[in-house]
Amino acid sequence: MDLGLRDKVALVAGASRGLGAATARELAREGATVVMCSRDAKTLVRTQEAIFLEMKGQTGTMVVEADLTRDEDVQRLIEQATMRFGRLDILVTNCGGPPTGRFVDHDLEAWRAAVDTTLLSVVRLIRAALPSLRLSDTPSILTFTSNSARQPVPNMVLANALRLAVVGLTKTLAMELGPEGIRVNSILPAWTKTERVMEILAERARRNGTTVDYEMVRQAEESPLGRLGTVEEFARAAVFLCSPAVPFLTGVMLGFDGGMYKATL
Repeated sequence: MDLGLRDKVALVAGASRGLGAATARELAREGATVVMCSRDAKTLVRTQEAIFLEMKGQTGTMVVEADLTRDEDVQRLIEQATMRFGRLDILVTNCGGPPTGRFVDHDLEAWRAAVDTTLLSVVRLIRAALPSLRLSDTPSILTFTSNSARQPVPNMVLANALRLAVVGLTKTLAMELGPEGIRVNSILPAWTKTERVMEILAERARRNGTTVDYEMVRQAEESPLGRLGTVEEFARAAVFLCSPAVPFLTGVMLGFDGGMYKATL
């Protein structure tokens, strides 16, 4: 299937590693020009170089070091992307997850920091990108949230609360921006093999007095498929959802969970 991404310009936030890096790579494979941002400039450049080598130079990429909690960084990111490529067709919002812990483990400062990183970073990106997206003939926004928005995960109160807020924002924007032809969707990963998931499993192993391998097997058993997802599988689903190939899909909260979420709706 041709996803219609050739010559489109996509911006992927949090693209230095994990789900963001995999999504940027898959967009490039499909022919899109990709702008990648992260606070970690060195890792971001290594990701860009890996994409360039894989594509044998047959793709356009750009990296911008940016902190999504800073208004000026986000505005500069959008300005540099549109000045370089003259357009923006796809925005993928993504950020690192907040710290693990229970409600009693976090003070108000921790909550404020988590709101700034997890929710307001998405707000900043979309607000800054909207003028450019409105000029595209195939505008699309994809938010990365989490399966914890549908099914809370123990010891992750900040993520459980704030990922759900991003889902609410996504659904609302799908209604508000739909009349302008701007599609807004979200993808909700569950247990996928990323650095963050391995950190969470390591913390779980520490609390339970077990090993990371034991906790990984135990978590994989919750899926009918008997395993965790891969970042490559996630990226293919994400790229399909934000591509022009599915112009009638908006307001979709796509679970990427290997069947771990058991509710009927």
